[in-house]
Amino acid sequence: MKFYLDEDISPRVAEIARGRCQLDIISAHEVGTHAWADAAQLRYAAERGRCIVCRNRDDFSRETRSAYEAQSVHAGVLILSHSLPDDRFTPIAAALCAYDVRFPAGMQTYTIEFLGPSTSG
Repeated sequence: MKFYLDEDISPRVAEIARGRCQLDIISAHEVGTHAWADAAQLRYAAERGRCIVCRNRDDFSRETRSAYEAQSVHAGVLILSHSLPDDRFTPIAAALCAYDVRFPAGMQTYTIEFLGPSTSG
């Protein structure tokens, strides 16, 4: 599975996840897209077959509905729960690694899921 971190998640999460479980993950900060609007972020991720990982549930739910109505490319949205605080980079990376193990083929088109803490450490 391939992930793309929205600008609201520290690029440190991507660094940790790559080191921890060789996750295929990039950050908006790393690729210079951090100032883009949500619709552009979602499209960028989807065009590269990457699930977008974010915090802003309402905006990306709305963008997903718009993508569905337009039948635009979409590779899924993972919304980080409040139980994964912004400054807890390692638990966020661990949760993404665990998600990747459970769903290596990725998410179905237009899927939105919530990601909580990993129980695997």
